[in-house]
Amino acid sequence: MTTPTEEEIRAKAYQLWKEAGEPEGQAERFWHQAEEELGRESTELGELPPGMTDNLPI
Repeated sequence: MTTPTEEEIRAKAYQLWKEAGEPEGQAERFWHQAEEELGRESTELGELPPGMTDNLPI
């Protein structure tokens, strides 16, 4: 799985914050939402979530 970079998360969080009308004091909420959405997008692209590769046959 390609883990989103801090820069990608920051950009997504900023986009979500702007779309929400730039509310004050909610940076952490948008950061976590961005991480979740980017992670979901990776999974939908067929990538495995972290830890899921531990038991795959070699």
